[in-house]
Amino acid sequence: MKILTQEETKRICDKVIGFSHADECRVQMNGSRQGNVRYARNSVSTAGLVENTQLTVSVAFGKRQGTASINEFDDKSLEKAVRRAEDVARLAPENPEFLPAISQQDYKASATFSDATAAIDPEYRAEVAATSINACRKQGLVAAGFFVDTTGFATIANSNGVFGHQSYSDLDFTVTTRTEDGRGSGWATRSATDARRFDAREASEIAIEKALRSVEAKALEPGRYTVILEPAATSEIIGRMFGAFDARQADEGRSFLSKKGGGNRLGEKLFDEQVNVWADPWNTEVPVLPWDNATMLARHRTDVIKGGQIASLDYTRFWAAKQGQQAFGRHGNMIMAGGGKSTEELIANTKKGVLVTRTWYIRMVDPQSLLLTGLTRDGTFYIENGKIKHPIKNFRFNESPVSMLNNIEELGKPVVIGGDEVRFQMLIPPMKVRDFNFTSLSDAV
Repeated sequence: MKILTQEETKRICDKVIGFSHADECRVQMNGSRQGNVRYARNSVSTAGLVENTQLTVSVAFGKRQGTASINEFDDKSLEKAVRRAEDVARLAPENPEFLPAISQQDYKASATFSDATAAIDPEYRAEVAATSINACRKQGLVAAGFFVDTTGFATIANSNGVFGHQSYSDLDFTVTTRTEDGRGSGWATRSATDARRFDAREASEIAIEKALRSVEAKALEPGRYTVILEPAATSEIIGRMFGAFDARQADEGRSFLSKKGGGNRLGEKLFDEQVNVWADPWNTEVPVLPWDNATMLARHRTDVIKGGQIASLDYTRFWAAKQGQQAFGRHGNMIMAGGGKSTEELIANTKKGVLVTRTWYIRMVDPQSLLLTGLTRDGTFYIENGKIKHPIKNFRFNESPVSMLNNIEELGKPVVIGGDEVRFQMLIPPMKVRDFNFTSLSDAV
């Protein structure tokens, strides 16, 4: 599939807008080429390449909206999609929260594209799988993994003159290694915009070490422990908190940021002063598109938590207008400040504690306190006198990221976790946290 250029998408968007008879017209185009390879039990099971380009047109007559999508781009097909959207709009009920299309925005380009990632081919993907599988075979382990790379473009436009176009690329890799008898399990994940920052061997060796070390796990009594959470484990917990900064939910009393008696907790100190979190589309490690796809609003570098205080909330255009606030594009990433130490160095400074590789199957217990429940897996270890003493059985935990971020003892060096230019990305540190609440044991590895 050809990745369309800015000139090509501009020409298509202009045609679509020109075909519209509605009060306003909004257009989104997305195209991607996504390759993948999957392996299990030390053998490749599937490999493929998926290509797709799609255009979505949304029109409005007053407060009545209609939307249609199409993947054909000749004039007849484009006009047909516009007419379909207009027909839907005429039949739709009025949207009481409808706001007119935004005016022109200043989109400052971000570094979402890498030539090295765009050049990934079937041979590269096969080498990733072979590297991981062969490393595991040498240790008598069984590997299962998934590697996916994406190259694409995103375009937005509207009848008020808004236009944005940007190319992107990214890759994601996960690998699980297990002993033949299933008693030991290790796991690692890597994400990058630039393929030159990715090393399949390095990630696989970490999963291998975890699997070999996690055999003969011993039961440790549930309770509250000092815990070192690796970044992947941390992301699954605090990622849910980052998604709960919606101003409307807070103002309406539906979130942990709601104030008793009404209003929100903007400006209040809710966390340890070591906690500093911000969003930045132009961060070179976790770059994202400079606009929010849903609203077309430009993104900005924004402090979210500063010195433990709530520095900003997310406002939709409707809620911002209602509350007299300014709306910006929703964040595409979250970056949390840390220190310079590795996970190993945090372990070396721990007298007694638990190392958690990964958390999973997390569910919300109480939205008002952000209390979560979930399980550890793929390598949980007991630490004593600065060293990993032995593997331990996995736990179920009941914990809130709000409490967790008030119990920080030390933060390590931030690393990239998950996401791409569309999905949420994080740059977060490993954390040493006291009084983490393990409530029961789990027999899963």
